Amino acid sequence: MNIEEVIGRVPDYETFMTIDEMDESTRKLAWDYPDVVTVFEAGTSRDGHPILGIKVGNGPLNAVCFACPHPNEPIGAMTMEFLSRELAENAGLREELGFTWYIIKCIDPDGFRLNEGWIKGPYTIYNYMRHFYRPIGYEQVEWTFPVDYKELHFDNPLPETQAVMRLIQEKQPAFLYSLHNAGFGGAYWYISEDMPEIYDDLRAAAEKQDVALNLGEPEAPFLTEFSPAVFQTMGIAQEYDYVEQNTGETPVGFNCGTSSGDYASAHAEGCVTLLAELPYFFDARVQDLRLSDTSRRDAVHANVDRTTLFLTKVDELLQPVRPYITEENRFIKLVNMSLDHMKQGGAAKKNWADSLPKFQEAATVAQLFDNVETAAFYNGLSLALSLRAVEFEIERLQHDGTDSQEALSLLQHARHTASDFLIQHCEELESRLDYSVIPIQKLVRIQTESGLIVTKRIHERSQQEIHN
Repeated sequence: MNIEEVIGRVPDYETFMTIDEMDESTRKLAWDYPDVVTVFEAGTSRDGHPILGIKVGNGPLNAVCFACPHPNEPIGAMTMEFLSRELAENAGLREELGFTWYIIKCIDPDGFRLNEGWIKGPYTIYNYMRHFYRPIGYEQVEWTFPVDYKELHFDNPLPETQAVMRLIQEKQPAFLYSLHNAGFGGAYWYISEDMPEIYDDLRAAAEKQDVALNLGEPEAPFLTEFSPAVFQTMGIAQEYDYVEQNTGETPVGFNCGTSSGDYASAHAEGCVTLLAELPYFFDARVQDLRLSDTSRRDAVHANVDRTTLFLTKVDELLQPVRPYITEENRFIKLVNMSLDHMKQGGAAKKNWADSLPKFQEAATVAQLFDNVETAAFYNGLSLALSLRAVEFEIERLQHDGTDSQEALSLLQHARHTASDFLIQHCEELESRLDYSVIPIQKLVRIQTESGLIVTKRIHERSQQEIHN
């Protein structure tokens, strides 16, 4: 298998696809290759949209791939757009890998539609934030798989999650690819088992596309690092234990389930799960390993303090309009979770940094950047969601023909304040960041190559087991 030839065929995508464009392309693929491709309905979304799946090939091993487990992460949808067609057209690739592929380009079509305001560009920090949507944990496909752990009991998987659960149970995949991406930073990977023989190849997949590795702070403090920029996949139990150990209290607010990889490890024997996390926006400091003048402990404390201050301002902005925010408002839920998590999560993070001797050492430039600038980027998303939550209620009241001028006046004032705050925040970020927008083609090449590296290794192991 010549991986270079495969990734060399990735088109130079100018924009991401909408849900309707993905569905149309999926049906066309089955029309073009009826002997190889079958389209099936994997499930139905909460809003009634059919979740289309694609079966490609007929190998002895099964692979389940699903994109947009968080609906603000469309890079994987484009990866599956390319890979599904490449597999359909390339019989040699199908045969060499030895898999039957079950592919879902978008597992959360309802949430994805709420991001369609930015996916066609322009790709700026402001436009991304202004049209950003991400659901709360118990409405995320990735984090609503059933789990029972200590005082955490969750068995309310979403219809979309159930679609993935059925594929895992019925197909018993040897490979599960949950296609995520970050908003800002560099490339990094999660994998369910330690496979040191492939880590150089994974990193090279990013480096050859001139996409930096994310060598700063890990996404979560409790992660196990297999190798630079490569981590063990996580479930909800690890986060639960981390909060419990660093606060001395039973964690509160854990009302979601566990991850797809955690579920697959319990329901598909020997399944290897991969996530390839990639950003839209890049600043070279994410991989700068020079030492800064700040200790890693102080950088973490600054992160917590600045995040607390920022979210407190967001909370104050929302307080006057809280009585008018309704239960059906999707945009406010993740904001509320972030506000609830602010105190307990911040205390746990500070205690974690205080408890480990290595945090007394100087932070690298990358670690300091993550704690200051990357954190500021993600804080802005809570503000942006708050603005959309307020606009949702204004539109609702205007649609209902309300005569409550007090409600409209307060909501319109909150919208004006939040809009100005968001513009100011993005302008400050723009002034501090030296960022570029990574071409979609490069991101699709990295995710495609990462998936091929892992499936090739799984196939080799299966052949060794047969011969032994």
